[in-house]
Amino acid sequence: MKQDQIEKHSTTQSVILHLLPGILVGCFYLLARQPVANIGYPSIIALILAYAFILIPVELGYLLYQGKKKTGRFTLQGIISYRNSIPWWQYLVWAFVIFIAVGVIFTLLKPVDAFLQERLFFWMPDINYGLDGNYSRETLTVTYSMALIFVAVLSPLVEELYFRGYLLPRMKGKFAPLLHSFLFAVQHVLEPWMIITRTLGFLPILFGVKKKNIYIGIIVHILCNMVNVVTGIAFIVKMT
Repeated sequence: MKQDQIEKHSTTQSVILHLLPGILVGCFYLLARQPVANIGYPSIIALILAYAFILIPVELGYLLYQGKKKTGRFTLQGIISYRNSIPWWQYLVWAFVIFIAVGVIFTLLKPVDAFLQERLFFWMPDINYGLDGNYSRETLTVTYSMALIFVAVLSPLVEELYFRGYLLPRMKGKFAPLLHSFLFAVQHVLEPWMIITRTLGFLPILFGVKKKNIYIGIIVHILCNMVNVVTGIAFIVKMT
């Protein structure tokens, strides 16, 4: 799809479409957090359920709805930008380089996250990943099996289609990538202390925009989300 053929969103429309899914996910999580704890699971399960029942259906459903309006059928064809192909080896190289860059930025800014969480957002509950020794192997196996499917694979796939493939190409102005990255960070309403880190940390993923290839970002996003899942799986394996 040529960029000059895409109808641009107003600033208000862009902000709403960026933030609404995250707000809905946050509300679902806060409502489900205690019921999940009552049945003996860590609160990360509430977030996984929010991804499964809110984030994925809302974002993918909106894209398919736009496809229906444009073509008369539920499709992503003509809706998602940056689908140019590149040589297979570039996927390996660029995904590796960008993943390392994102990891370095997140690591360097950890003190900033800790400072903001302690000083400004101390009142917000932490997400319990269940790795504190208080949950059984069976409970954590269920938790991280679901996390692998919904957190590590499906959510980043849908998010990249929605945010980078649909919303970003429809933003106006030369600072659109920076505003887009900021709004993407803000919509993670459950961890507001990471707004700076996510804004800067996910900028390298926008390299795929220059290559007109969304698939690089999908690979990197999945790798980033996989880190916590791998940590959980390693913890389960070590349990006796």
